[in-house]
Amino acid sequence: MSLVSRRLEENGFPTVIIGSALDVVEHCGVARYLHTDFPLGNPCGMPGDIFSQVGIVRRALSLLEEAEAPKTTWRSSLSWRGGDKWRDDYSRVDDSNRDQLRERGERRRQQQLAAKASGERRAPMISEA
Repeated sequence: MSLVSRRLEENGFPTVIIGSALDVVEHCGVARYLHTDFPLGNPCGMPGDIFSQVGIVRRALSLLEEAEAPKTTWRSSLSWRGGDKWRDDYSRVDDSNRDQLRERGERRRQQQLAAKASGERRAPMISEA
């Protein structure tokens, strides 16, 4: 999305990126970025938390109106419900989950091979499986 945003900006369309990968988005040099310190895939907050989601979108629109210089980053003051507890499990691989992750990886590889063998251009997304 960062590269698409840059291209849109080059053609006169103002953009704001809302995201959770601060280092990646800032490295791409987008014009306006609202950083939310949430798990990846949840830049606007928890599913169903309309109050927080509306607040984040309003903050992004304010950034669009108020940014005075290129590559402006604002940070949301909202925090994930339950605090930083989500970080403990995020991308964790240890003896408690190693076998489960290995099994999931093998199922995914088999799914991809089956899709390729049947002529599909890509396997379904994991969440679609």
